[in-house]
Amino acid sequence: MADCMKKKRTPQQIGRASKAKGARFELQIAHWFQKNGYPDACRTAQHCGKTGAAGDVEGVAGLHIEAKHVEHLNLYDAWHQAVHDNTAKGRGDIPVIIHKRNRADTLVTLNLADFTKIFSSYERGHCHD
Repeated sequence: MADCMKKKRTPQQIGRASKAKGARFELQIAHWFQKNGYPDACRTAQHCGKTGAAGDVEGVAGLHIEAKHVEHLNLYDAWHQAVHDNTAKGRGDIPVIIHKRNRADTLVTLNLADFTKIFSSYERGHCHD
């Protein structure tokens, strides 16, 4: 019976698995942007290393992207990280958090002022019947 029981994973194994899950999600987001008109999108850690000011995905002009694939996201902590890193970068990009849980839709979080700026630009570019 003992042979049938799962071995409990160590904290180090859990940490490595979590880090790998995050890296896969960052790469998935970079590929999504590449397939949707942003050919320069890339996962930062692969492209230029983690500098502290770079987003998780770079190459999407005007956005500072933080990617989070976790079950229990502290959204405000993630938001403060995105704003802090974006400010350190000094380009005036719009900070966004792209996040998801397992078996759930991928969502985007940004502040209301930036959402309004983006949506107004979209509205101006489309004809209304």
